Amino acid sequence: MKLLARNLARSTTEQEIQALFSTYGSVTACDLVLDQLTGQSKGFAFVEMPDDQEAKAAIAGLHETRVAKSKIRVKIAQ
Repeated sequence: MKLLARNLARSTTEQEIQALFSTYGSVTACDLVLDQLTGQSKGFAFVEMPDDQEAKAAIAGLHETRVAKSKIRVKIAQ
């Protein structure tokens, strides 16, 4: 299942996001979206988790939690 994590702090790294989601199960991919000109985070990322139950647990556990002073939002990517 592909998830979208939004409202991430600009300082949050791809490794931190992967570690955060890994607490709920296996993560096959984590792509932090970067601005092409500046190379800085745009504040959102896509995370792929192969097990739907683990992905749903990650949504339930992480949606609207505080990570690096930002309240993140997690949902299924469209």
